[in-house]
Amino acid sequence: AAWLLKAVTCMDLTSLSGDDTPSNIHRMCYKAKHPIREDLLKAMDMHDKGITVAAVCVYPARVTDAVNALKAAGCNIPVASVAGGFPSGQMPLQTRLAEIKLAVEYGAREIDIVINRALVLTGQWEELYEEIRQCREACGDAHMKTILSTGELGSLGNVYKASMIAMMAGSDFIKTSTGKEIENATLPVGVVMMRAIRDFHWETGNKVGFKPAGGIRTAKDALSWLMLVHEELGVEWLKPELFRLGASSLLEDIEKQIFLHVTGNHAACHDLPMA
Repeated sequence: AAWLLKAVTCMDLTSLSGDDTPSNIHRMCYKAKHPIREDLLKAMDMHDKGITVAAVCVYPARVTDAVNALKAAGCNIPVASVAGGFPSGQMPLQTRLAEIKLAVEYGAREIDIVINRALVLTGQWEELYEEIRQCREACGDAHMKTILSTGELGSLGNVYKASMIAMMAGSDFIKTSTGKEIENATLPVGVVMMRAIRDFHWETGNKVGFKPAGGIRTAKDALSWLMLVHEELGVEWLKPELFRLGASSLLEDIEKQIFLHVTGNHAACHDLPMA
């Protein structure tokens, strides 16, 4: 249960659907502040520990809705926005940079950019570095997470190279996937990216965060990623500043498992209505 609560505090609660509206973003933001039912937290003596998700992640057009909803809820959870031609990365660079700047202007404190996979597949490494560097510049004071879309990079060697270049160009986090690819976050890709993070830390002294995203739907999935980070990068990475889980449906299963832990019973549909 302690590991599951840790997963909640490292979660970017995400809604990236074509039918997102102000009302369902408002609902998600309330859930971000109250991710686990209050009585369940009280039963574990965790009700006063400030258990919230790490951030909420939305499209640029919904950033203002999320900022306003979180402000109304009286919490300081940051809003993350996907930008930079998400999810394909195929827009012209100037369009991608403009989208990043707009998301920051709307109030996003974290930006999840996506790389142009064609630059990796054609070996244009210097061009990839320059594009990510310009995205970093466009983010200003906002934290930048760079999505590598690892399922479309062709090889684990390319994943390692893209990871290193993204970190060299100033990324605060490197992230596996958009969640829209056929293959999203996998443990082998996670090992490669974490070892790149470790190598980069050894060479520069800089700690870069890691975010798996896409297809992480169960509590068991979350625990696998937490254990992998613990083994590859160490306890110091197991905090929201250096580790995030990108998820839209994961919280539902985690809350069900905590309900089972506390009550000894499986939750019925009406037991967790906000999930």
